[in-house]
Amino acid sequence: MKRSLSAVILAAGMGTRMRSSVPKVLHRVNGIPMLRYVVQTVQELSPERVVVVVGKKTEAQIKDALKDVDVRFALQQEPLGTADALLSAKKALWGFRGDLLILNGDTPLITSDTLREFIKRHRRAKNILSILSFSAANPTGYGRVIRNSGGMPLMIKEEKDLSPEEKEINEVNSGVYMMDKELLRLVSQIKINPEKGEYYLTDILELSVKRGKKAGVFKIGLEEEFHGINTKEQLRRAEEILRERIIRYWTDRDVMFMNPSATYIHPTVKIGPDTFIYPNTFLEGSTVIGSHCTIYPNVRIKDSTIGNNVEIKDSSVLEDVQVEDNTVVGPFARLRPGAVIKEGARVGNFVEVKASVIGRGSKAQHLSYIGDAVVGSSVNIGAGTITCNYDGKRKHKTIIEDNVFIGSDTQLVAPVKVQRGAFIGAGSTITKDVPPESLALSRVQQTNIKGWVKRKKRG
Repeated sequence: MKRSLSAVILAAGMGTRMRSSVPKVLHRVNGIPMLRYVVQTVQELSPERVVVVVGKKTEAQIKDALKDVDVRFALQQEPLGTADALLSAKKALWGFRGDLLILNGDTPLITSDTLREFIKRHRRAKNILSILSFSAANPTGYGRVIRNSGGMPLMIKEEKDLSPEEKEINEVNSGVYMMDKELLRLVSQIKINPEKGEYYLTDILELSVKRGKKAGVFKIGLEEEFHGINTKEQLRRAEEILRERIIRYWTDRDVMFMNPSATYIHPTVKIGPDTFIYPNTFLEGSTVIGSHCTIYPNVRIKDSTIGNNVEIKDSSVLEDVQVEDNTVVGPFARLRPGAVIKEGARVGNFVEVKASVIGRGSKAQHLSYIGDAVVGSSVNIGAGTITCNYDGKRKHKTIIEDNVFIGSDTQLVAPVKVQRGAFIGAGSTITKDVPPESLALSRVQQTNIKGWVKRKKRG
């Protein structure tokens, strides 16, 4: 029978070396709080529960940052070390029986593949306790894994306690543990470190070995996965590693980048093959981009779905929108939440679209605002057209049916409907519905006063 799994993420520290009022685990890596990476990675393992341990000073901010995530929270009353932090999760684990995966909230680069392999080895060995280790190119500062002559792990020793020979060991503790939940009873017996006044979870290995518990240490994974973050420089390096990892992943899937070092992609983004991405592009959140697209420089796309053969031209911003196949957006376009650009449509420079549908083959090429509107197919929207959708209290809808021609500098005062095939003369303010195949005009009659300029100059 497969054992149940729950995860405990230790995230109570403020991270004083970050020199910031923001909790360390909420500092952003590639635009996302590092703690969210850890939570997302753990959730890929389908745990029964995920418990995030927070401190008094960090509780409110972390809960707010994870308010949309299915996790439980545990409060560490005082900053008394990692063993105490784990024991703080006991209440949130009440009723759970099975394996606990324990890891730190400041390791956003760890992968679910490495964690799966670790869990598999722990269960295959039928250990009560397992620790994940790795080989460090420069082990200074890490706790070393001390083994006996037969290779069996005995303890984890901190840097200050090492002998000169032990300092040469490059197998170090990653801070990732697997244990039977019942081992928490033994965690509660860890003694306080007299120098630091804290209870260290690293001591559980030596304590387990002395009590005859079956324990193991597995050296797996790449060193970069365990890149902890305690300083701004380490944060910068983590962001660099993550960005390079994401670019490499998509390059292997036939996405092309002009300048990978100036492209920023969230790990939740999906991109189709043969899409070409220019520099200074930001692809964020749940964005999905189809195949054979071109994303030009200085574009930001967030939580949006982009079809195939789409061009997003320079300096355009798209947030929570849907863009169908064979469309062109930009340059300098802004698509706000709720915008839907149908197949073959064109949204051009300095055009803003909000909560509106632009129909198949329709064009809004210049200097227009389309808000709370439904635009049919094959519609031409002239430069400077505005849908006046807000009366100071409520938003109102504009409906423009198929094959309508809207002349330049037109204001459509909602609620209003322009029916199929109608024409709107340039410079008109439309306040009433326009019948199908009609011409609507609303202009003051032009008056020319001859000789007026000469008389003004003489006066």
